[in-house]
Amino acid sequence: MNIFSEIWNTLLYIPILNILVLFYHLFFSNFGLAIIAITLVIRVVTYPLSKPALELAQKQKALQPEIEKLKKKYKNKQVFAKKQMELYREHGINPAAGCLPQIVQLIVVLALYKVFTNLLAANGVAVAEINALLYNWDFLKFAEGARLNTTFLYLNLAKPDPVYVLPVLAAGAQFLMSKYTMATAGKMEKPVKDTTDKKDDVMYNMQQQMTYLMPIMTLVIGIRLPSGLVLYWFVSTFLIVLQYALAKKKPAGQS
Repeated sequence: MNIFSEIWNTLLYIPILNILVLFYHLFFSNFGLAIIAITLVIRVVTYPLSKPALELAQKQKALQPEIEKLKKKYKNKQVFAKKQMELYREHGINPAAGCLPQIVQLIVVLALYKVFTNLLAANGVAVAEINALLYNWDFLKFAEGARLNTTFLYLNLAKPDPVYVLPVLAAGAQFLMSKYTMATAGKMEKPVKDTTDKKDDVMYNMQQQMTYLMPIMTLVIGIRLPSGLVLYWFVSTFLIVLQYALAKKKPAGQS
């Protein structure tokens, strides 16, 4: 096993596996509730990483009047783009910061995917191999010959959602998250319209692409993934959207 694999297993895979099993036991062998619980934990742990994106959205919102002034003052599109980036740097805004929560989300989902593929199967699996990966605490261990319950509502969490409800919900939540994360994509439409070519507005172009690309990817991938993993994605994204919605109510600059 190489160093990367050891770090991956030690910091992500094994801790996530153990926490998920712990919640499975606590919530009456209900994997759906266990997934929701671990999602809440992950959101709390990763909040410091998503906080800069929340602050980014507030700063960009506050700068919209300044951006409109720049748009009117600098008719040359290249000069405007340069001045816009200078304005962002002056106020400590990094356009790429809004992507961080989604990058973290993808990394965690990769770890969860490995947990799910090893832990879940079509009708529940024998878990003798899983016990070897659990921490040496008796309350975590499964009884010999135990089988995992993968049923939640109408879903078998080990299989894709047969009616695509979860993928659609996850894609919808991802769309809202993209809107909030990219902060001013909608608000920038008015000043951008003052130029002939929208592509010259780097920030606008980046935001527009991510706003629609991520939900489409979520839907396409979610249709094929085990519904348990899509349940995590939906709940986690919904919580991020809730954070942005709450932050939006605060005056710009207030943490």
